[in-house]
Amino acid sequence: MSDTKTAPLLSRDGVSFLLPFIAITSCFALWGFANDITGPLVKAFSKIFRMSVTEGALIQVAFYLGYFCMAFPAALFIQKYSYKAGVLLGLSLYAAGAFLFVPAQMTGMYYPFLLAYFIMTCGLSFLETSCNPYIYCMGPEQTATRRLNLAQAFNPIGALAGMWVAMQFVQARLHPLDTAARATLSPEEFETVKNEDLWVLIQPYIYIGAVIVLIILLVRFMKMPKAGDARSEKKLSTALREIIAIKNYREGVIAQFFYVGAQVMCWTFIIQYGTRVFMAEGLDERSAEILSQRYNIAAMVFFTCSRFICTWFLKYISPGRLLTVLGSLGAILTLGAILLTDRTGLYCLVGVSACMSLMFPTIYGIALRGLGDNVKFGSAGLIMSILGGSVFPPLQALIIDSGATLGAIPATNLSFIIPLICFLVITGYGVRSYRDRISSPSAAK
Repeated sequence: MSDTKTAPLLSRDGVSFLLPFIAITSCFALWGFANDITGPLVKAFSKIFRMSVTEGALIQVAFYLGYFCMAFPAALFIQKYSYKAGVLLGLSLYAAGAFLFVPAQMTGMYYPFLLAYFIMTCGLSFLETSCNPYIYCMGPEQTATRRLNLAQAFNPIGALAGMWVAMQFVQARLHPLDTAARATLSPEEFETVKNEDLWVLIQPYIYIGAVIVLIILLVRFMKMPKAGDARSEKKLSTALREIIAIKNYREGVIAQFFYVGAQVMCWTFIIQYGTRVFMAEGLDERSAEILSQRYNIAAMVFFTCSRFICTWFLKYISPGRLLTVLGSLGAILTLGAILLTDRTGLYCLVGVSACMSLMFPTIYGIALRGLGDNVKFGSAGLIMSILGGSVFPPLQALIIDSGATLGAIPATNLSFIIPLICFLVITGYGVRSYRDRISSPSAAK
């Protein structure tokens, strides 16, 4: 523990990485924006195209599928070139996907939007595969988890911006007709309302695309460090055999898969959860959706504050132990969201975000311990595990659409049993990590 306290955070061999750290950390806010403007729009797309919750959840499938498909190609690209090149290509794909919302809106069809989301997240996959290990290498391994948590603490700032934009510039400006009224529109009326709503929906993506272009120019002409850019001639197959043989890494990929699934579900379906609660209290659907998004933003505020607090705690508490505590609390609060059917359940769901705050970077940091020169490929495997955000939300949406109930528990509440299972898996990984570090602090397997 003393080594962690005394080891430098942002320097290595006397070289400071403060300015590069700031530049790369800004990318964490960028993909936070993309991730968290998307969740609230699942409900918006469902309403605009008169679709089921399950069909709307295809957005999350397309979104997180891009992470899965591009993680290892990104690692190979970085291996051949550099982290900086990976960041630039990631930003370029991100901007391209954002600008593709314009032709998607012109078609008036749903599936071109899925393609735009997919291309955007191919870029995000490059960014996360590049930026996470780049931050990891900007100092000694003893402080890598703290460094990752510090960088990731700026991710929810972008996420908050995305949620706020979704609420103020999309949800609040959509046509006030609710789902039931839209179902009664004639084909001509439906097309008119749909096209107006789609124009409202795409505007934030046009602006963020323009911002990304400016950041591409900034990173392109900034002098960046070569930390971690040493080339390796090791074959992908060899690297994969080596990292898969490490138990701590294997279990970390699984834990990350379940974590991302839990995060996406909690931040996507809080809109459906809150809408059900507030409509039961007498609000109309549109007002209930906007109020639910405010609770979603409150959840992100808790997440952001908790991230900074937990980063400080990591100076004194081992990552595995803290992960165990927060995973357990997350499971308890999710159980509350299932069993309590009024605002109290919604408060529990908001509280879950505080428990999720350090999970991604902490699982990431624990899993990469002892990987040596395989850290780039190890990072790619962990980014691929973001596929959990594509797999789990449709399963939860199916439960919501089914209308299944258990006694007095409505389907929306009951659907949160899937995030509950995810938090139990994460807690198990935290327990095993903590026990392994106690029994063999230097063991990698």
